[in-house]
Amino acid sequence: QVQLVESGGGVVQSGDSLRLSCVVSGWSLDKLTIGWFRQAAGKEREGISAITSIYETTYYVNSVKGRFTISRDNAKNTVYLQMNNLKPEDTAVYYCAASHSERLQWGAKDEYEFWGQGTQVTVSS
Repeated sequence: QVQLVESGGGVVQSGDSLRLSCVVSGWSLDKLTIGWFRQAAGKEREGISAITSIYETTYYVNSVKGRFTISRDNAKNTVYLQMNNLKPEDTAVYYCAASHSERLQWGAKDEYEFWGQGTQVTVSS
């Protein structure tokens, strides 16, 4: 059973940075595609970034391109989401999710079998 634990959320001001971590256990990280999703109050959960298992291909939704960077450290079984120049519209609960697939619709929730519990990010203006 794959387990994921997110950390690194908090309350920051517009323009600040945060780095989220997703620690994976129960499976080797280099065999998993990891996605980051977020869900703002009253909105659908949306995929914002992903990194694939074999080729470490990265994906970003347009709204975070150039500001967020996803990376992985297989030795630490950890995936990171570096978030720079945060904006109030980035306020949400952030989740990481895992899939055994290399090829998937990375932004689709149903493509991922395992989920973390989420970490809150609040950006004040």
